[in-house]
Amino acid sequence: MRIISITNQKGGCGKTTTAINLAASLATNKRRVLLIDLDPQAHATLGLNIKADSSIYNVLSKMTNKKAALENVIKNVAPNFDIAPSSIILSTLEQELAGEIGRESRLWETLNNFRGNYDYILIDCPPNLGILTINAIRAAQEIIVPVEASRFSLEGLSQLVSIINLVRDRLNHNCHFSVLVTNFDSRLRHSFKMLERIKSDFKEELFSNIIHVNVKLKEAQNEGTYVFNYDKYCRGAKDYFSLAREIITQEKMPHEAPIPAPAMAEALASRTTRALEKRMNEILKEELPKLMDVTFEVRAPEAKEVYLAGDFNEWKLDENSKMQMDNGTWKKNMNLASGIYHYRFVIDGTWTEDSNNPLKEKNPFGQMDSLIEVNAKK
Repeated sequence: MRIISITNQKGGCGKTTTAINLAASLATNKRRVLLIDLDPQAHATLGLNIKADSSIYNVLSKMTNKKAALENVIKNVAPNFDIAPSSIILSTLEQELAGEIGRESRLWETLNNFRGNYDYILIDCPPNLGILTINAIRAAQEIIVPVEASRFSLEGLSQLVSIINLVRDRLNHNCHFSVLVTNFDSRLRHSFKMLERIKSDFKEELFSNIIHVNVKLKEAQNEGTYVFNYDKYCRGAKDYFSLAREIITQEKMPHEAPIPAPAMAEALASRTTRALEKRMNEILKEELPKLMDVTFEVRAPEAKEVYLAGDFNEWKLDENSKMQMDNGTWKKNMNLASGIYHYRFVIDGTWTEDSNNPLKEKNPFGQMDSLIEVNAKK
């Protein structure tokens, strides 16, 4: 489970817009997402038209008369997309925590004991560097910092980096931050000038995707929904869809299971295990004839890594979907059952269609997926 805080003390930088639409986009990509609204202004809650009697305040406060567990305040927004709502009373929490020991770790303790079944937890932070934001940084493994292409945003980013370093030194908690350029107006020469400066100062921390100015993003919030539910073909929807795909490419492989001790290995070689293996082989003999060996290829001699993602692997990017290079051509063999499959290549983090395959279909976000029809032998 990846815990990502989205924060910047400067208002108007697209922080809540990013929290809402990134969560929705990850959910669209079949990731289970919980968005925690940690902003007392409750803009994420209002922006999704969520009404609730209890909020994250009732989870974190020890003084409330309506104490609740995190799982009890969660509201569903859409398939794979839930939210822990906020309310104005959350603004009193900083005063409540002022004299408590370990006040910086209240949210971390809550999430550490949380047993929710999510792939991602996103935390929308308030636009300041108070105790709530410190809690969000302490609880997160990663931080996304939305930054406008402006001088003031850059100065605010420097202050935030200092706070991140302070949390690392005082609480022995190290988390990686990434910079996301938002509200980018490609009509202005100044925007490109500031973008180059951001690239110069934060080259290693910068997302390759940029969120452009798009009125549909604001219109969607005014309607109490996320942009994919409002206009999935607009520029804003495509930008956040691409951002989600970039974040998905960073997913780590789960640790391999430990090798059993000799005594355990002998136990696994029991009669019951042999019987199960025999049945598994029978099943394989029944199923294998229904599969067809298919080779996918893409020419990318300069690429460092290429993945194959599609319906057949739930669009996952892991060791099983990594392609192998042979003289500048990346290849991947798949055993597929009969059917029509959508797929794309991911070349150094960039999602692209198969230029050598004329069969294509527009996906829900206005981009093109390549198609392949498999007729496996019965």
